[in-house]
Amino acid sequence: MGKLDKRVAIVTGGSTGIGRNIAMEFAKEGAKVVIGSRNVPNLEKVVEEIKALGGHCIGIATDVSVAEQVRNLAKQTVDNFGRIDILVNNAGICHSATLLEMTEEYWDEVLDVNLKGVFLCTQAVAGYMVKQKYGKIINISSNSGRGGGLDDYANYCVSKAGVIQLTKSSAFELGPYGINVNAIAPGAIMTDMDKRYMTPEHYKQYKEGRKAMAVLGRIGSTQDIANLALFLASDDSSFICGETVAIDGGRYDRM
Repeated sequence: MGKLDKRVAIVTGGSTGIGRNIAMEFAKEGAKVVIGSRNVPNLEKVVEEIKALGGHCIGIATDVSVAEQVRNLAKQTVDNFGRIDILVNNAGICHSATLLEMTEEYWDEVLDVNLKGVFLCTQAVAGYMVKQKYGKIINISSNSGRGGGLDDYANYCVSKAGVIQLTKSSAFELGPYGINVNAIAPGAIMTDMDKRYMTPEHYKQYKEGRKAMAVLGRIGSTQDIANLALFLASDDSSFICGETVAIDGGRYDRM
């Protein structure tokens, strides 16, 4: 028996990195998984990987900043599996620039995906969960949204701070219907996204700096986040709601 047997989970941004690991972990624990992603080649690859392990999974090309596509993601999930029990709002992007150099396009795109996307996905699934009187919504925020800002990433930090407050607001409204809404705030985690937005030298400095800031002395892994997401998605966390759980190796500046 898996911790998520008979549950149906949507994972946005589930084709790479943290989202991929969460989708794989949920499938191993018995959930039927629906992955939403703009990266169709990687999306198809992860779906096949989960199926090869004996899991149930479908992929739906989805841009979470587009309401119509988000509504389709929710509808297709219900059409295929009959219900929605778990939503992981993981889709996220970065665009680096100083405040003086930040373009309106960079600002809007990051806020549209990282914050508006969480709102649209939560809104799209909440109606189904309210009818069931059950649901688990897990929002992926960041330590950067808790005050651990990054140079040249004001748009990203603001979006992740917004996710934390949206988590609280959603919990207030949805908690009475048996829906647990919580957020995860990762510290430094090794993902391809970090490598994509940093030069090799910057990435090396970033890793060493973040290791030194953690009492555990290491960078986190995507599996670390998946393990926490599994706990919040399972009934083991049934009395946790409206919280943002830091997972950062024990940051000296956060203790």
